[in-house]
Amino acid sequence: MNIAAHELLETSEALRTKAAEIEQHGAFAAQCNDQQLKQILMRHQQSMLQAYQQGVSMMQGKGAQMTHQSPSFNTQHVNTGMHQQVTMSAPMTNTQTLSDQTIATLALNAHKSGAVMGMQWANECADPQLRMYHVNGANMCQEMGYEIWNWMNQNGYYQPPTFSTTQTSQMTAMFQPADAPMNPMNPMNTTMNHSMNQMQNNNYQ
Repeated sequence: MNIAAHELLETSEALRTKAAEIEQHGAFAAQCNDQQLKQILMRHQQSMLQAYQQGVSMMQGKGAQMTHQSPSFNTQHVNTGMHQQVTMSAPMTNTQTLSDQTIATLALNAHKSGAVMGMQWANECADPQLRMYHVNGANMCQEMGYEIWNWMNQNGYYQPPTFSTTQTSQMTAMFQPADAPMNPMNPMNTTMNHSMNQMQNNNYQ
């Protein structure tokens, strides 16, 4: 591939990170007790392995083609309000094994970091294939992070607090729709105008 030096350095960093996370997730899966968490970690490990192999093939000019990958979250109902929050155990400085809560937290943080770095690398890429590779990597990381967080949420490890109903209403009422003129040359605006006119006509009938 005829790519810029910084693109090569960034992609090498991405591949090193993926290789480390593949091994780390294997160690996590071997230590965790919750079978659902173990399955999530092993599935994520396979996704990262495929992305690693794809990146190696692309860097070595073996014809790997990048296409946009849409996320497909595997989640349950989200609990908010800290009604079932589990009390965290004190950290142990001489532990030989990791708790499920610690494993999930480390995996979540790794995915969060991967999502941020992947998009940062993508923004610096001129080569469209490399750019899409890093975009897909960032997208995969945020998807895996959300799935890990959802497991933590269901088990009471990570339940975000909420505002009161009054506070929520006050916050959402702060913003009003923009009163901007629509461009008549925009097909979407033409469709919106037609729909709005139909609604108005129906109201007069």
